Amino acid sequence: MVASGRFGVRGDGAAGPTRGHSSPRCPRVVGTEHNPGRSAHTGRRRGGGRFPQMSTGRAQHKELLRVHIRWMIRRDMAEVLRAEQQSFEYAWTEDDFLRCLRQRNCIGMVAEANDRIVGFMIYELHKNRLHVLNFAVAPEHRRTQIGSQMVAKLIGKLSSHRRNKITLAVRERNLPAQMFFRAQEFKATRVLRNYYEDSGEDAFQMEFRVGGYDESETVDAPNNRIAQFEEN
Repeated sequence: MVASGRFGVRGDGAAGPTRGHSSPRCPRVVGTEHNPGRSAHTGRRRGGGRFPQMSTGRAQHKELLRVHIRWMIRRDMAEVLRAEQQSFEYAWTEDDFLRCLRQRNCIGMVAEANDRIVGFMIYELHKNRLHVLNFAVAPEHRRTQIGSQMVAKLIGKLSSHRRNKITLAVRERNLPAQMFFRAQEFKATRVLRNYYEDSGEDAFQMEFRVGGYDESETVDAPNNRIAQFEEN
């Protein structure tokens, strides 16, 4: 959902009927997080999260770049596609974005700095949660805390009385993205076996919940690659 008159959808903020995890109208997510210099092992899953290789918080950060986060509009598409293509080996097309954004419960937002789009996110509104479909920061602007500001924007939309959590899926090999979301207080709550159809690769379902989690609600440590990565 974007501003009124763009992408052919309403802009009044009302969420339409929620849909299942794998709506046929949303683009088939081609799930590979781009890793320059290495051949990507492809996989497909409808409705899966897409996250490029992000900073784990251990690399040196650049100076904080303050951004304005707003609804995506049609004229943003060229810069959004550029960031998408730079972040993912198997990038969404403009038609893929439009198919998602024309659904009443799907919202696109961009992070803007100095009149340029430096990041974007696509998420769905469900009855009790937000589900992130696509999330990326332009490579030249990474490690400036733009991703953290985007996550903070999503968290600000939660309440204890209605939508009280954010969900997303991160491929099992994408440790930088896992560590990024863990730094934002997300927890890995499930291992999604054979989540990507073409590769058979597993994914972690990660969640942020208002009020936090009990340890019993997270995946067991021996199977939690995130915990193993931190301990190394």
